[in-house]
Amino acid sequence: MTDRPLTLMAVHAHPDDEATGTGGVLARYAAEGIRTVLVTCTDGGCGDGPGGVKPGDPGHDPATVASMRRQELEASCGVLKISDLETLDYADSGMMGWPSNDAPGSFWQTPVEEGAARLAELMRHYRPDVVVTYDENGFYGHPDHIQAHRITMAALEMTSLTPKVYWTTMPRSGMQRFGEIMREFGEDMPEPDPAEAAAIAEIGLPDDEITTWVDTTAFSDQKFDALAAHASQGENIFFLKMGKERFGELMGMETFVRVQDATGAAIPENDLFAGLR
Repeated sequence: MTDRPLTLMAVHAHPDDEATGTGGVLARYAAEGIRTVLVTCTDGGCGDGPGGVKPGDPGHDPATVASMRRQELEASCGVLKISDLETLDYADSGMMGWPSNDAPGSFWQTPVEEGAARLAELMRHYRPDVVVTYDENGFYGHPDHIQAHRITMAALEMTSLTPKVYWTTMPRSGMQRFGEIMREFGEDMPEPDPAEAAAIAEIGLPDDEITTWVDTTAFSDQKFDALAAHASQGENIFFLKMGKERFGELMGMETFVRVQDATGAAIPENDLFAGLR
C-alpha cells in the first residue's frame, strides 16, 4: 500500500482548454480528494489580444497575449481547485493553415520526441493513475491539439507507467443538441460547404462508442466560472452566452473514450477512476 494520492493528469493545448472539455472532471475529482495535474502545452499567444485585437492584425503582440492568458489560466486553476499546473510554454501554432503553424518554436513544429520527453519527466514525477488528452484528430483538427495527443501517447511509451488513458469526445447526440442551442441563442451559423459539413459530422462519436460518461452537473457552475476566468477570449467562448443554468444542462456530462486500462473495469463506466478505488 502507498499513501500517494490518486492522481489525474490532463494534457491540454492552450489556456482555456482545461475548462471546456475537462473542467467538470477536474473540479469533481479535486473535490473528492484526488490530485489533479494540468499540463498546458502552449502559451496561447495566438488568442485575442487586449481590446479583442485578432492575431495577424496591427497591434496584436503574442508575448502580451501569452502573459495575459497565463494569468487567466492560473485563475481558472484556482476556480477548479487544480492541485498542480505545469506549462510547457511552446508557442501557440494558431489554427490549421495559419502562417504561425510554420513559425520556428511553434508547438506544431516541435519534434514529437522533444515534447514527449519533457512530458514523460512530468509523468514520472506525478505518476498519474489517469491521463486525459485528445484523440488523433485533436477532437476537431487543431494542430496544437493534435500535437498534444501525439506527445502524450509518445510520453506514455517512454515511461513504465500504466495509467488508465482517455481521449475526450462528445456524443453525436450532444453535438446535435449543441447546434440547436447555438441557433436558439441567435448565433450566425452560415450553411457550411460540403467539405466543412462532412468534417463537422465526424466530430465526436456515436453514443454507443463512448466508454465513459462522467456526471459533473454538480460542478457545472465551477466549470462556467473557470471558462469566464479566460475573459480575454470571451468573444470566442460561445458557452458563456447561455448563462449558468443552460450551461449546466448542456455541459453537465463529460464523455471520454478509454484507450488504455489495466484494471479490467467494465465499460461503459461512469468514473475515470473505476477499478482504482
